Amino acid sequence: MTVKRVKNSVGIWAFGANATRFMPAGYHPEALKEDMSTKVRRIVDSLGDLIDGYEFHYPSEVSEDNLDQVIEALGDSDLYAVALGLFSMPRYALGSFVNPDPKLRREATDTAKRGVDVAARAGAKFIIWPGGEGYNYPFQIPYGRVWDHFIGAIAEVVEYAHGKGVTVLLEHKNSEPAMKILMRNIGMTLHVIHKVAEAGVPTDLLKVNMDWQHLIMNGESLAEYAALLSSEGLLGHHHGNSGWGTFDDDNMTGATCFMETLELAVELRRAGYGRHGERIGFDLFPYTEDQIEAVRQNVYQWELIDFIAARIDDSALAEAQAQHDAVAAYKVVYQAMGLDENFRRAVRASRRA
Repeated sequence: MTVKRVKNSVGIWAFGANATRFMPAGYHPEALKEDMSTKVRRIVDSLGDLIDGYEFHYPSEVSEDNLDQVIEALGDSDLYAVALGLFSMPRYALGSFVNPDPKLRREATDTAKRGVDVAARAGAKFIIWPGGEGYNYPFQIPYGRVWDHFIGAIAEVVEYAHGKGVTVLLEHKNSEPAMKILMRNIGMTLHVIHKVAEAGVPTDLLKVNMDWQHLIMNGESLAEYAALLSSEGLLGHHHGNSGWGTFDDDNMTGATCFMETLELAVELRRAGYGRHGERIGFDLFPYTEDQIEAVRQNVYQWELIDFIAARIDDSALAEAQAQHDAVAAYKVVYQAMGLDENFRRAVRASRRA
């Protein structure tokens, strides 16, 4: 199960103002005073080679206008992914790909294709997280028609990206900003991929971006879905983080759901994740924390989790799992964390003292 270190990336949005509806100016309003190139230089200088690459929203964080300056500011780091950011534009309050106005739908699809162009110039992946494509109330939308609009736009963008050699990564989430996002679980994400293929569009460059907190919010298993997606060749990227499960907290990796994240690390090693250049990206939102320190600590926490995963006796674990023996499996896992016979003897001795 030994694999080489998987490279990482982090969303530049971790270093923004980090606003909420209760703090609309953000907990870090000073971030608004920086132009993007200045911000990138500051962050790269602070984090150094701890971060391999960065991800940016199009067009709010990277665009045709500043791409060259951003790449220059990145230095030895790379621009790993461009994420479509239509959800933050007020004109698309009723959706972009699914807007009831056909002119806005056309505009949104064309904007996405220009984002693909930026990704192609940077040698980056292109992430589609359709956070604004959905509804807020029962009876609000005609479901069939809206899904047709959504699939049609995704298919058009995927076909365009394929012609440019750009990998598209689909990322689901159940809620926010739309209260019911259309593509809100892994099953619906696979349905989208199926419908795109059914339309005759090549899907060999269409993959899934697993945002861990989005799965946690749904009660979806990180390791189970990683295993299933890997077996289908669909696991293209990760947005690592954690949270309480009720909101998209985007907290540091392993702050909660530690065992679930450790199990994921084991499955990624089993799948050989990273051998084709895939990375562990981090989608973080340090609201009140020092942003640089939060990202730095997050990387160390993930590396420790992966280090523990590498220490687990995978043969013994696989044997326990083959018997569905939870106790035996946990003995193997906890032994890698120090619960060995020496620890057991120390516990027994403390009871006799």
